[in-house]
Amino acid sequence: MRGLSFAFLICGTVAVLTGMAWGIQMSASGDHSLSPAHAHLNLLGWVTFAIYGFYYHLVPRAAASRLAWPHFGVAVVGLVILVPGIVMALTGAGETLAKLGSLLTILSALIFIVVLIRSREPSP
Repeated sequence: MRGLSFAFLICGTVAVLTGMAWGIQMSASGDHSLSPAHAHLNLLGWVTFAIYGFYYHLVPRAAASRLAWPHFGVAVVGLVILVPGIVMALTGAGETLAKLGSLLTILSALIFIVVLIRSREPSP
């Protein structure tokens, strides 16, 4: 595995390791007030990125599309902005980053659905 699928899986693995460490820290401190941000890091970072990575690995036609790498970029930037944005929203420091990260994450999913539709196999 290499290229786009590897990039998604590496980023997803970094996200889940960070999320696990954060979960341990929350458990040890007894403060779970940031658990929504932790959950988004694990769900979007690990689960979603793994799904994207495996799809691009299984469907090379999708990985070769012009939208594949932009999809990766938007997904990563969305996650990197969203998680701290949720922390900021939860701590009363404003919701702007959470909103921006959410929009980028939705844009990432919309790009992916276009990739899915364009990369489907033709009907016989």
